[in-house]
Amino acid sequence: MKKSYLATLVSLYCASVAAEQGFEPSTKSYSQMNHGGVGLIQMPTARHNEPGKFSLNYQDSQEYRLWSASVQLFPWMEATVRYTDVRTRLYSDDPDFSGDQTYKDKGIDAKFRLWQESEFLPDVSVGFRDFGGTGLFESEYIAASKRIGPFDFHIGLGWGYLGSKGNITNPFCDLKDSFCVRPGEFSGSGGKVDYQKFFKGTASLYGGIEYQTPWDPLLLKLEYDGNNYVNDFAGTLVQDSAYNIAAVYTYSDALDFNLNYMRGNTFGFGVNYKVDFNSVKQLKLDPTPKVVPAVQVANTDNLDRTQMNRDLYLNAGFMVINYALKDNEIVVTGRQISYRDEHVALERIGRVLASHLPAEVKKYRIVEVEAGLPQVETVIDAEKFVKAVRKESLTAVVTDSYSRKEPEVSNEPWAVELSESGFGYGAEIFWSQTFGNPERFYMYQGGVLLGAGYQFNNNFSVQTTAKVNLLTNYDDFNFKVDAFNNNVPRVRTYIREYVSRSDVTMENLYGHWKDELADNWYAQAYGGYLETMYAGVGGEVLYKPLDSSLAIGVDLNYVRQRDYDSEVALFDYKTMTGHVSFYWEPFFLKDTLITTSLGQYLAKDKGVTVDFAKRFDSGIVVGAYAAITDMSSEEYGEGSFTKGFYVSIPFDLFSLKSATGRGRIPWIPISRDGGQMLNRPMNLNDLTEVRSPFLR
Repeated sequence: MKKSYLATLVSLYCASVAAEQGFEPSTKSYSQMNHGGVGLIQMPTARHNEPGKFSLNYQDSQEYRLWSASVQLFPWMEATVRYTDVRTRLYSDDPDFSGDQTYKDKGIDAKFRLWQESEFLPDVSVGFRDFGGTGLFESEYIAASKRIGPFDFHIGLGWGYLGSKGNITNPFCDLKDSFCVRPGEFSGSGGKVDYQKFFKGTASLYGGIEYQTPWDPLLLKLEYDGNNYVNDFAGTLVQDSAYNIAAVYTYSDALDFNLNYMRGNTFGFGVNYKVDFNSVKQLKLDPTPKVVPAVQVANTDNLDRTQMNRDLYLNAGFMVINYALKDNEIVVTGRQISYRDEHVALERIGRVLASHLPAEVKKYRIVEVEAGLPQVETVIDAEKFVKAVRKESLTAVVTDSYSRKEPEVSNEPWAVELSESGFGYGAEIFWSQTFGNPERFYMYQGGVLLGAGYQFNNNFSVQTTAKVNLLTNYDDFNFKVDAFNNNVPRVRTYIREYVSRSDVTMENLYGHWKDELADNWYAQAYGGYLETMYAGVGGEVLYKPLDSSLAIGVDLNYVRQRDYDSEVALFDYKTMTGHVSFYWEPFFLKDTLITTSLGQYLAKDKGVTVDFAKRFDSGIVVGAYAAITDMSSEEYGEGSFTKGFYVSIPFDLFSLKSATGRGRIPWIPISRDGGQMLNRPMNLNDLTEVRSPFLR
């Protein structure tokens, strides 16, 4: 029976490959499967969407509800995170703990392309489902896909959850007997990658066909399921048929709906919201860029300096700190507050200056300053720039008229004598959230952070921030620290006490010093109430050459834990913590930043944190991080080690006016005490971002 079914599928697949039709790659987005990620219904395929494609998915069936988010990070890699609501089980047997809330499971999937489809060869991919958790749906698979006209044929071999039917002998058993049996328990305290299980145990062949109907919005799917659902976490699920069917209706480029019938007895439905992280944008109502007049002003005698500064601010988004006119050049220092795109910002600045200054000013020197420290100088060749924006030459390009260099602004004849001291203040919105809590699946807290400070000089200041909660359900926390008993210091698991005790709290209050010690070398020192949970002193040194792909920083801190029942009192717990950090943009991974930090954490465990961030053309950044330390998984508790994911979104994508700045949406499956870093009040790599822009 097993062999005849395999022969039928292989014959069908070979026949499709041999069809005499020219190969044309599909330009359509591939649809999502129930568990999230490109696939059929229950079974994954070898297909990948274009890089930057992101999908938020909801799927509902009799036993499960699944929320997932899937993103195509690279042409060869898809990643998916998922929450599963198991309707047949309660979160806990204790009603005082979680009431009647049903069980929630977290999952992480990854799929890698091994071979890309061509005229005669299929797409081939290998994938891992639920590989870093408690293993409810843990699976591995190898899949191949080939399109013939309106039909997309898929065949795969699955292990674990996807291979429980066991309709074929595991081919790896011929290599080693240990592949014939799959270990039953997950390692550690959950959350670890169980490499020892990969491709072991029973295996199943699965397959399916997708048919693109003549009516473009409608896609039909037929699938042979590799799972028998006998040992399902929701209980044994009756399977009257091994075939599943589904229809997918594409409502728009951003939205599709699906209806499916599984196991011969169960209906399901879902909705998928799709967006392209590379092309997403927002309509802008920015002012029209300045037009460079056909004849520039004769000289600087009649220069309206106030209007020039106003135009730089309103039209070019450049907030001028000071400027100096000398010989045949102008030096302007300030900050870019509106335009994320460096080329857009510089062209607007150049247009404003060219519309106010005479042709005798041959050089525009734009110096960007952050926290009082000059970061980078862009030198614009005025003559080349004017010719390019006037389109006086077919070969003239605006970007060829300027270059970046180290700032040189030590002894300029500044137009305004500025005071280095004074008060400042500001406000920003914050939003924090958690998923999968025992009290409620989704918990949140939002409000404003009110900041104020006094600047004594360019190097030293005193800063403070108050946190004001305006919208929250954190009051629903019905327990504080869990009952897990170990000898690990409670460095972060008191978080619920800190975030729920009051609607107005002092986030920090500290003195801060920073300076550029030498070319490419920056330093800072700080002391006071540094973050929500810790007070102390610390410092950092950073080496960051201009436009370099590598920066190196070292921080060292002595801290003491703050009392969560008081704004100013401290607990007895104190420790040294610090890290050596490498910030690297590898040449072989476009628009990617890898941050590696080695050192001692708040709980005195030692290890390394790796943060992987991928930026898309819109400025959206998707990232993941993990901390591996000498703390055992038994000491750490549920989750086994610290890990998390985040999406960083530019404010510019929500505003009708161009803007800088961004917000971060985190997802932390389990947060415990191991691998926890101090939230320093300022990070020098962030402060010097403009020297080697990644987030813009």
